[in-house]
Amino acid sequence: MSVRVLLVDDQILMRSGLRKLLEIEDGIEIVADVGSGPDALAVVPTCFPDVALVDARMPGMDGIELITELARSHPDIASIVLTTFDEDEYLFGALKAGARGFLLKDASPEELVAAIHRAAAGGTVLSDHVAGRVVAQLRGEAPAQPVLSSREAEVARLVGAGASNREIAAELYITEGTVKNHVSSTLRKLGLRDRTQLALHVISAPGAFPPLC
Repeated sequence: MSVRVLLVDDQILMRSGLRKLLEIEDGIEIVADVGSGPDALAVVPTCFPDVALVDARMPGMDGIELITELARSHPDIASIVLTTFDEDEYLFGALKAGARGFLLKDASPEELVAAIHRAAAGGTVLSDHVAGRVVAQLRGEAPAQPVLSSREAEVARLVGAGASNREIAAELYITEGTVKNHVSSTLRKLGLRDRTQLALHVISAPGAFPPLC
């Protein structure tokens, strides 16, 4: 039997891409795709998914809130977080809420398909990038120092140079919304309050934010 999958992501292009990617896979059936947590809860009683593939950051009800409610009202559904952001608050928040997996959106199609089948069978799936943090947490070890992605480091470097979000977006060929997300993620990882603190942090440690080649 095919694994019935519900896609939940507020970005329509992401949902459409995931649908097209997964629809061609044997053993997977996309039963619905929606753009919010409330919409997901509304369709679950009629589409009966085995697995919910959930974005972590969504307006209104975020992925962790949705997974919490799914675990309470539909415990047979295996939830997997699929996100761009690998912050501890999302990783451990999702697992505590009842998620069966946590994957980053740079996962390969093969990894994603394997994760869906494993979660549907009752297993747990973690990206290699975050698995070590989970093991360290279970062992009671001190958390590792925050690691910025190459894109976060580049955005931070441009913030330190005084560039606006619009200028950064133009420089890196990304949207202003994506720039804002990278800035917010970097602030959380580094424990900084605002953009000014980030700029000062970059200026004080320029070697940590080299330009991309």
